[in-house]
Amino acid sequence: MAGERWRHFALVEIMTAGGVARRFLNVFLILLFVYAVSPLLLAQGETGNVEWRAYAADSAASKYSPLDQITADNFSTLDVVWQWESADTHLVYADEHGTSLVSSDVVFDRLETEDPDLWVTRPRTTRIVATPIMVEGVLYISTPLYQAAAIDARTGKTLWVHDPRTYTSGTPAPAPWVHRGVSYWENNSNARIVWGTGDGYLIAVDAETGIPAADFGENGRVDLLDGLPRATRGQRDNLNLLPLASQSAPLVIGDTIIVGSSINDFSITKEMPPGFARAYDARTGRHRWDFHNIPQSADEFGVDTWLNESWRYSGNANVWANISADEELGYVYLPTSTPTSDYYGGHRLGDNLFAESLICVDLETGERVWHFQMVHHGVWDYDNPTAPNLLDITVDGRRVKAVAQVTKQGFVYTFNRITGEPIWPIEERTVAVDTDLNGEVLAPTQPFPTKPPAFDEQGATLDDLVDFTPEIREMAVTAVNGFRLGPLYTPLSLNGTIFRPSAGGGANWSGAAVDPETGVLYVPSRNVHSVMRFRDPEPEEPSTLQYILSRGNTSFIEAGNPVRRPVMPQGLPLWKPPYSRMTAIDMNRGEHLWMTPLGNGDRYRNHPLLRDLDLPPLGGDDSRSGPLLTKTLLIHALTAGSTDGGPHLVAYDKGTGDVVASVDLPSGAIGTPMTYMLDGRQYIALTVGGEVPRLIAFALPQ
Repeated sequence: MAGERWRHFALVEIMTAGGVARRFLNVFLILLFVYAVSPLLLAQGETGNVEWRAYAADSAASKYSPLDQITADNFSTLDVVWQWESADTHLVYADEHGTSLVSSDVVFDRLETEDPDLWVTRPRTTRIVATPIMVEGVLYISTPLYQAAAIDARTGKTLWVHDPRTYTSGTPAPAPWVHRGVSYWENNSNARIVWGTGDGYLIAVDAETGIPAADFGENGRVDLLDGLPRATRGQRDNLNLLPLASQSAPLVIGDTIIVGSSINDFSITKEMPPGFARAYDARTGRHRWDFHNIPQSADEFGVDTWLNESWRYSGNANVWANISADEELGYVYLPTSTPTSDYYGGHRLGDNLFAESLICVDLETGERVWHFQMVHHGVWDYDNPTAPNLLDITVDGRRVKAVAQVTKQGFVYTFNRITGEPIWPIEERTVAVDTDLNGEVLAPTQPFPTKPPAFDEQGATLDDLVDFTPEIREMAVTAVNGFRLGPLYTPLSLNGTIFRPSAGGGANWSGAAVDPETGVLYVPSRNVHSVMRFRDPEPEEPSTLQYILSRGNTSFIEAGNPVRRPVMPQGLPLWKPPYSRMTAIDMNRGEHLWMTPLGNGDRYRNHPLLRDLDLPPLGGDDSRSGPLLTKTLLIHALTAGSTDGGPHLVAYDKGTGDVVASVDLPSGAIGTPMTYMLDGRQYIALTVGGEVPRLIAFALPQ
């Protein structure tokens, strides 16, 4: 099917920034259509071409490619062969003078002038975290402004950009101006790019042109708020946030699109929309099914875990992370998050199914097949943050189709993905329940996997405090004075509980990678803590909660502790190292193979009180970028340690964790790298932030 095709470009106009006196060009409109040769249309696996068709490589979330042209011996010779500047830097803007392409900051200034209450948080364009997909020689990617772009995978040339103008609707919740990727659907000669937006739409455009798919929903978009309880188009919550966003790439299996949801985690009302997983027909956009992660009627399974009929008003329990599926089985695996509100549950007593659970549902119907709840009555924001990894492993001589969910709390929960039976025992263990938060009733037990061991530190005790020198140890003891400490799942308190891992994990959205040839899982993690403080709602606040979070400089309930969080002098670390790590886990045996700190930890090591000490690698250089696996390498981006001390892309030996090579990055990477091959040449592509956010591609010199 190779040949000549029209490539659709966005409307492009030329004007000088800000409209100042130096405007030497009149504003005018240019419509560009470029007549070009289409990329070679070769299927994945054919000679010379290997694609990357999904956010995490495949629906199993492996983040694995069998490519082996780039090796430990030549990795350090990689060159940046092209750079693509994010489409967010300039936007099409129409006013009384016409339509023009202007700096995004100019557009935001004008919109803010027109409506000062439009945003809680002004749009940010620099935090580009998406991982592109590659199909038929074209990369497809999303941006922080929820735009999608098609890019020539050989040259980095922009082929088209589609802007749904999400930024004109308001501020997405709960993490504004973050989007992780797009998905691809094809049927015969029809191919589409699909993604969700920050204002609650599912978008479908033609993969060749970027033009909306006219027969999908209403001119290429479906309203994700339609039929969602307690969610209304145009509505803003008490924080002036939009009711629903979709920030992760949808899952496309056959002709079905499954999309999750992100709803404000920090609401001051107990009444919130539920974060359903929703399925749509990829051809028409017709709604197929919802999975009710919070029961919606008195006869639904799990309703008895919401005491006092709290299911009637409770929300969230979002499926905000990526989703996995076994197409052969026809099963979809949904990771869910914490219900409203994240840190106080006195209004939603009970275990709260299906929050903080892994749910297996039927692809065709959305009916529950099996489920497992990782946290009962969660109040630590320990939601399942990433797509579960599907892998086939050999356990005690028996081949098993498994699914592994890595978690914020540092566990890997592993199940037979057909039956839901744990691969190794998961024990309900007694945990503390004593809290001074009125109305709160915590679960008396929580589920602990017996295998594999936790991949990061859990709990916060005096023994865990940093002890590089007696002086530094004393500083740490002083810093935690007045706060509550304890093991994993220590109850939150008015006075402030330090809990570890933090609400951000442990593992988070970047998740793990798994080698399908060996059954080894690789997961990056952070050794950090959280402290949540509470306050009474003010009389003028429309809160229906007994307690709400104390954030920023807002006052908190006084309980004898004058500070909001433990602070070490001069930026010293609070805990013993490492501060981030990569762990390799043999999932056939449920055992760790190795653990290595992520980086040398120079930002700590160069501290005046530490620079003269003989310290091991400290870690702490992880940017939340996820791992990439190839035939021979584990690849990961770090924030420090390059030839000039800055960020770099690192290759590790998969068997030992030893660093074998690295290349410098022009700025810090947050998105997970991916790899593909075109015309016999292997590329590694990843997004980097900085003043000019970009997608960059590495390849070996020719």
